[in-house]
Amino acid sequence: MALTLMEIWLGTTFPVARSGCNGNMLDPIVDGNVGEIQNEWLQELYKTIRCYKPQFIALHFQEVGGKDYMFNMGHAEDFFRSIESSAEMKDFDRVSIYMDNRFQVEESFTALGSMYFIHKTLKDVYQYDFNVKDFKAVSGQNKHVGSLDEVPTVEKEKFPKHFWPDFKWSRKGFMRTRWLIHNQGLDMVNVHLFHDASNLIACKSSPSVYSANRKNALRHIINRISDHRYTPLPFFLFGDFNFRLDTLSLVQHLSTSADVQTVMKDSSNEVERIICEEKDNDHKVLLHIEEKLFAYLHQAFFRADDGKALLKYDKEAAAFQEVVREENITFPPSYPYSEEHAKPTQYMNTRCPAWCDRILMSHSAKGCIHTGDDGEQKVVYNTVGSNICMGDHKPVFLFFALKSNR
Repeated sequence: MALTLMEIWLGTTFPVARSGCNGNMLDPIVDGNVGEIQNEWLQELYKTIRCYKPQFIALHFQEVGGKDYMFNMGHAEDFFRSIESSAEMKDFDRVSIYMDNRFQVEESFTALGSMYFIHKTLKDVYQYDFNVKDFKAVSGQNKHVGSLDEVPTVEKEKFPKHFWPDFKWSRKGFMRTRWLIHNQGLDMVNVHLFHDASNLIACKSSPSVYSANRKNALRHIINRISDHRYTPLPFFLFGDFNFRLDTLSLVQHLSTSADVQTVMKDSSNEVERIICEEKDNDHKVLLHIEEKLFAYLHQAFFRADDGKALLKYDKEAAAFQEVVREENITFPPSYPYSEEHAKPTQYMNTRCPAWCDRILMSHSAKGCIHTGDDGEQKVVYNTVGSNICMGDHKPVFLFFALKSNR
């Protein structure tokens, strides 16, 4: 038999009042708007669950608590509790929750959160204890909130400081849980990789220095979950990889027929802005790039045909094709969407749109996906809330039927 397994990765944490997004100062979101966005965010999640009727749900969150985590961490706990106690989840009688909220422990704080729900019809589910190196039956409600360093059913790691020496402090890292479902073992890894700090630096070289940082971090994760401390298993990596398009190549393409002007900072050799003007349109600004500004005149280009024209610039996952694979992307870039409630399909002019939010799997994990009688694999890879304001990231999910190994 095959059982239905649903993996959902949620790229944003949840909408709370805040004044920053990826380092960019924005107008504070008013409380009323926040409540409306959060409610619709949850309703889109529940709508997806009702549509696919999964027996196993994995939710991965990054930046739990948002930018103002010291203030918002209590709201984050309430948010997790609201999902767990909702009427839509009442038939999931076993729950495992992990929330790394101990921001006072700077050397290990990752702000990662993972929620796993097991439906009452799904039997024979076990979770791995990394201390005793054995699987144990899952029962009841298992909630772990805090630093998680002493929790035996989760392995969590913050990236070493030398991974990004220019940053004094970062919450980036990964968190792994291990499962045995109908005798099929799987690792589920919550991932948060480094972002692009400056658009100007991102378009200096191909690949960018930020791409190299992410490559090193992802290689580190794969090595860690594949080493021989524990028996290697098929794995799924899902979270905010922060993968970006090859910005230099894309900018060169967008500005092919434009006049390009590079403006330098006063008394320095640093670039302050890049401005591309259309030659045949009264020198109208086609593209304007600054450290935290990426404004393209024809923004609809990024969503046209679900961003298909941009896929050739999406290269970061390809560096790991010998280890992992991904289902075909048939949805527009997942980031950075406007956080204005009335503009759910519009991108912010802060970063070049990209598929930051991904679900990757080992080649052995791909072999665990059930094939239907017609020979086709019943897999759905898409975003949640494509036409609803979900925050700056559109959550991404993967739905499939898992082979039984009994």
